[in-house]
Amino acid sequence: MSEIIRRMLQPIPIPPVVRIRQRFDASKLEDPVGVLRAELANPGAIDRIRPGQRVAVCVGSRGVANIAGMTRAVVDAVKVAGAAPFIVPCMGSHGGATAEGQAEVLKHLGIDEQTMGAPVESSMEVVELDRLPNGLPVYADKIASGADAIIVINRVKPHTAFRGNIESGIMKMIAIGLGKQKGAEACHQLGFKYMAEFVPEMAQVMMKKLPIVFGVAAVENAYDETCHVEVLPAELVYEREVELLRMAKARMPRLLFDQIDVLVIDYIGKNISGDGMDPNVTGRYPTPYASGGPDVNKMVVLDVTKESKGNANGVGTADFTTRRLADKMDFTATYLNGLTSTVCAPTKLATTLESDELAIKAAVKTCNVLEFHTCRLVRIRDTLHLGEIEISVPLLEEARKHPDIDIVSEPYHWTFDSEGNVI
Repeated sequence: MSEIIRRMLQPIPIPPVVRIRQRFDASKLEDPVGVLRAELANPGAIDRIRPGQRVAVCVGSRGVANIAGMTRAVVDAVKVAGAAPFIVPCMGSHGGATAEGQAEVLKHLGIDEQTMGAPVESSMEVVELDRLPNGLPVYADKIASGADAIIVINRVKPHTAFRGNIESGIMKMIAIGLGKQKGAEACHQLGFKYMAEFVPEMAQVMMKKLPIVFGVAAVENAYDETCHVEVLPAELVYEREVELLRMAKARMPRLLFDQIDVLVIDYIGKNISGDGMDPNVTGRYPTPYASGGPDVNKMVVLDVTKESKGNANGVGTADFTTRRLADKMDFTATYLNGLTSTVCAPTKLATTLESDELAIKAAVKTCNVLEFHTCRLVRIRDTLHLGEIEISVPLLEEARKHPDIDIVSEPYHWTFDSEGNVI
C-alpha cells in the first residue's frame, strides 16, 4: 500500500469505546429437538411416511440453530416409520455450486452420514418440472425428485433483498434451494423486483409436482436461539409461513441506534447470512426492494469466517475491508453468488487497507463528521450476535437513556497487534 495513504491515515483518532449489552426478547425453547419430536408425532407429519419409502430430507447451508439435532430427529422418525431416509443438500448455488462443495457445507454444520445415520446424496443435476406462465422454468434436484417422499427443513426469517408475504423459509428453500444452481438462477432471472411473486409461485408448482409431505420450520430469537419449531403439512405451508414470518420479524436482533457514523463488523460469511452480513441489521441492502435498519455512513468488514470457505459475498456492500479478508477470498465462489442472483454489487471488493487499524481509520476519516473524536462508532462480531457490542463514547449518553441497553464497562481504547489488527 502506498506510504502516502498510510501517512494520511496514521494521525486519524479512533474514539474510545465501551461495551454495552442490548436486551431483546430472550424467550426460547429449552429443548427444541424434543419439541420437534412431539411435532413429528402429530397427525399430518410422520404418519404421512409409508414403510419402504425412500425419503429425501432436504437441508440448507444457513447456520440454523440446532440444525444437526433437528435433522437427526427427522431421520430417526423416518426410520421408525419403516422408511429409508437420505439427506439432500438444498442450497441453490452455495458450496461453490458443486456436489462435493454442498456436501462439505453440510458436514461443517454437523450433518454427514456418520452423525445422521443416513447417507448424503449430493448432486447438481436437475430435472425441469414445469414452466411458470411467464416462461420461467421450474427445476428440482434430480435425486430428490426421484424420492417417494420429501421433507424440507429450514428457518423462517426476513429476506435480505425483498419484501413479501413469503420471504426466506420453507417455500424459498423449495423454490431456490431444492432447485439447485439452475433453479436459483431461474428464480432470480428477472431480478429481485419480482421475487415476492416467483418464490411462492415456483414453490407451489414444485409442491404439486413433487412428493413434498411436510416442512420443518424453525424461528429464532434475537440471540440466534430456537424459539419456535413447527411441522407444516404441505397444504398448510403457505398459510403458516406467513404467520411465522411475522413472528420472526418481531424477534429479529437489531442495533438500537438509528444513526451510526462508522459500523465495524469483525466477520462476514455465508454461515452468518446469504449476504455475508444481514442487511436487516446493517441497513445496507443489495437491492432497492427491501429497507429498514440504521442509517450507517461508513461500514468496515474485517474478516471472513472460516466456515464460509472464502465466499465473501456481501463485502461489496461495505466501504472498507482488510488485506486479510482479501487474501482469503475465493473469487469463484463469491462471484457465483452474483452471477446466480444477478446482483453483483455485493461481490465486489471494497476499498482494501493493509490492517484493521487502517481500515477503521479510513472509515472514521471519511464518515463526514467535523471533529473525528465525535464519531458515533459501533463494533459488532457479526450480524447474528448483537447482545454484547461496543460503542464509542459519543454514543454513551444515548445508550444510557435507552431502556433496553446496559453499560457493562468503563471507556477503553482498542489495542492492535504488530500487524495492526485488533486484539
